[in-house]
Amino acid sequence: MIAMGGYNLPARVVREQIAGAVHIIIQAQRLRDGSRRITHVTEVMGMEGEMIILQDLVLYEVTGEDENGKLIGHHKSTGLRPSFWDRARYFGLEKDLQEAMDGLAAGE
Repeated sequence: MIAMGGYNLPARVVREQIAGAVHIIIQAQRLRDGSRRITHVTEVMGMEGEMIILQDLVLYEVTGEDENGKLIGHHKSTGLRPSFWDRARYFGLEKDLQEAMDGLAAGE
């Protein structure tokens, strides 16, 4: 979209702008049974050289299929601590974030 605006910026600069502006990516995917699920919650960690570094925090795990062919699954934490933990503490949300991550680690 930046290139469509007529700006001729190097790819590295565009990547740095994206890495600085986007903190979380939430991916929704259509599964083979036709349903849509959020399959990844991914944190943008920053840049390392020319690459944007990503860290998956939550993944959707398919555990089976019911008698009608619908997929059964749950969201599961990867166990990695988000880099925005200190920001959550600053805003008084550390306890809420901890409870959410603990619930996902338990497979709730």
